[in-house]
Amino acid sequence: MLNRRISADPGWFGLYALPGFLGSLFMAVGALGVGWFPLSADILQWKFIDFVQTETIGLALTRSFVVVGAALILQAWLVVGIDALHGKILRIETIYFSLAAWLLPLLAAPPLFSRDVYSYYMQGKMQLAGHNPYESGVSVVPGWFQSGVDPLWGDAPTPYGPVFLLIERGVAAISQDSSLLASYLFRLISIVGVIFICLSIPYLAKAHGVNPISTAWVGVMNPLVLMHFVAGSHNDSLMVGFVCIAMMIALRGHFVLGVIVATLALGIKPVAIVLLPFLALIAAGSGASLIKRTKYAAIAGIIGLTTLFITSALAETGPFGWIGSLSTPGTVKSWLSPTTAIGMLVGELLRLMGLGNVVDTSVGVTRLIGSILLAIVLVMLIIRPAGRSATRGVALSFVALVVLGPVVQPWYLLWSIPLLAVTGLSHRQLRIMVLVIAAFTIHGIANSSATADTFLELSDGIAMVLAGITLGLAMLASTAERSLILGDSTEQDMLPTTIAEVEQARDRELV
Repeated sequence: MLNRRISADPGWFGLYALPGFLGSLFMAVGALGVGWFPLSADILQWKFIDFVQTETIGLALTRSFVVVGAALILQAWLVVGIDALHGKILRIETIYFSLAAWLLPLLAAPPLFSRDVYSYYMQGKMQLAGHNPYESGVSVVPGWFQSGVDPLWGDAPTPYGPVFLLIERGVAAISQDSSLLASYLFRLISIVGVIFICLSIPYLAKAHGVNPISTAWVGVMNPLVLMHFVAGSHNDSLMVGFVCIAMMIALRGHFVLGVIVATLALGIKPVAIVLLPFLALIAAGSGASLIKRTKYAAIAGIIGLTTLFITSALAETGPFGWIGSLSTPGTVKSWLSPTTAIGMLVGELLRLMGLGNVVDTSVGVTRLIGSILLAIVLVMLIIRPAGRSATRGVALSFVALVVLGPVVQPWYLLWSIPLLAVTGLSHRQLRIMVLVIAAFTIHGIANSSATADTFLELSDGIAMVLAGITLGLAMLASTAERSLILGDSTEQDMLPTTIAEVEQARDRELV
């Protein structure tokens, strides 16, 4: 009976796992040509790798492989979603086993869509050499450029917390002088974050009365997880994993342990600090007075500061060194950030009106306005929690951080997606979520080395259009996928409801 209970639905491999596995396999093969190998890697001397990395035909083929792979993954995800929402998938193991099959080929691929892992590695090397990553960039270490670091971040101090600095130092010590080996170790660490999300989703979804199967489909199986948490190996994966685990622990009544785990998330990326006041709200209980909520907030602050001081001492850095480097990501002007995009547009209009080059000034002003609005939103979410669960409050806080923050990267969306999913989505919200995930999947292909190095060249623009067409056709390949994206009379929601019927159906299937 136990073996049957942990098994997946009949036919799961051919229906759900195989299409996504093939998509990831295509993407992994394509990564050999357009992924990021460090200049010092011996593998670049291999004839096949040299061909796909330097020859026009090889580059074209591997770029095509990545686009086709992404299209297959996106379509497979939509197919799984249709069945999950209509109750045809009865076991969450079907989602998780399929996800494992999807990510398997990517474990062997070089870093794709980002080379931040090489910055992680060199920051670890900095620490081993006695440098403080909060005070200087990786350029102080000889050979940093040959190790694969993006020159954009060569002189930038790290924006990460002390917990991740410890991880970086450990990986650098293990991998020695091999940045490629380090990239694979960071990928395994990122997979740990994905596992944490998978472990927490069933409990969080049931706690909010939402079907955990459809929640897992949206929250952890989506293409952005594969692209940025697995292929890109971003440390956001571990942060989000700790956030989800902290919420699960807190909802089970373990306030102190929940705050400690939340502080570990903060020690990965400081944005996780928004979690602490909501853990205090959980401990205080619904309808608690302001005094009681304030008391638990103070306790959370003391526990958090203690944990932060301990991890900072272990990392041999100041406990607040990361505060001064929080602006590091903001040095990049991203059109994905609403506050930055508005500032750049206003600056360009003023320049056309003959008022000089004031783009930087206008961006600074709009970012300041965004920061003020962000502070107001965060305070309102905390002091007026009525009618909203603490988990939903955390999710909306992350949404506000992305929308009103100075810079947006596609993987930032994954801060909130799992928590929004476990707290429920209406028809409209679910459709928006699917469209956003699909759009950022296309963006990830079009705005990376998979299709182009820059938007400014005609050939790169054509590559971007072709990527969008290919993925668009995959999304609209059948009536079922069109109904999920565009909506129809049969569309399903993910609103909180009883899951007794789902449990009964599963039990009947297992008898």
